[in-house]
Order: sequence, then C-alpha cells, then structure tokens
Amino acid sequence: MCNKLSYLLLATLLTLPSLAQALPDDRQQPIHISADSASMNERSGITVYTGNVEIVQGTMIIRGARVELHRNDAGVQRIISTGNPAQFQQQPSRNQPVTKAYGERMDYRVNKQEITITESARVDQGRDTFTGERIIYNMEKAVVNAYGSDSDSGQRVQMVIQPKTEGN
Repeated sequence: MCNKLSYLLLATLLTLPSLAQALPDDRQQPIHISADSASMNERSGITVYTGNVEIVQGTMIIRGARVELHRNDAGVQRIISTGNPAQFQQQPSRNQPVTKAYGERMDYRVNKQEITITESARVDQGRDTFTGERIIYNMEKAVVNAYGSDSDSGQRVQMVIQPKTEGN
C-alpha cells in the first residue's frame, strides 16, 4: 500500500512542474480589482473587499466573497480570499492549460509564490484533479503538499491523474 501511495504521489508531482511558473509577464501587469465595497486602512496597509470580489493580474484571477489585500512599501505581500468557495486561477505557461484552485479559504503569500488552500481544497490542471482538506502549493518551487483531515471525518487526499494521450 505504501509503495502504491509513493508511486501515485511521485506521478502527481511529475505532472505538476508545469505549475511552477506563471506567465512571466503576469507579475509585471497592473492589478485590477472589482467588488461591491472596499475599506482601506492606510496605517495597517490592509484593504478589505467584500461582495463578489474579483482580482485580475495578467492570467491570474482571484475570486471570493471577501478578500483582504495586505500591502507595504514594496507592494502587495499577501492576499487572503474567503468564499463559497474562494477561487484562484492562472495559466502556468503559454502551452499549458489554466490551473484552477478552489477552497473555502486561500492565503496567497506573494513573495513566497505560495498559496495555502484550506477547507475542501481542490486544484485542477487540465483533466487532473488534486483534493484534500489543505493544499499548500509553491508555484516557484513546483512543490505541492496536500493533507487530509485531522478530524474523525477522515477526509483523505485524493488525486485523479488522467492518462496521457497521443499528442500530449
């Protein structure tokens, strides 16, 4: 059983390196934000957006019912999105499908290029799916860590990796 799990995890990790880098110009694009309301605290650097929030920067899109944007003099440092579910998507490279992530809460650490997705976390790339109670995805290092539930509910990490077809 342990060998099967190790093989499946290795196979999954081998399919995920394409998630490593978003399109190179995404981080150089302006950030567009739309929401029903916003509240900015200039001292703390935290802006809270509520109501059908959408943040777009290049191919990156973040959606949620409530989104906190944390800034300092160097720019946006952290984005926390909550929703039913919160959503993240980005195209890793021009020849790869869009990567989509869903969860009740997402915490995106911009400088680390790391997203922590919690509560019914799911990542989709093409036809492959990765689910768990918590997924930590480091885009820069192409490392994905998924965790099942610590509670008695027993939610386990699940992966569905589609077979490669001719031409893929």
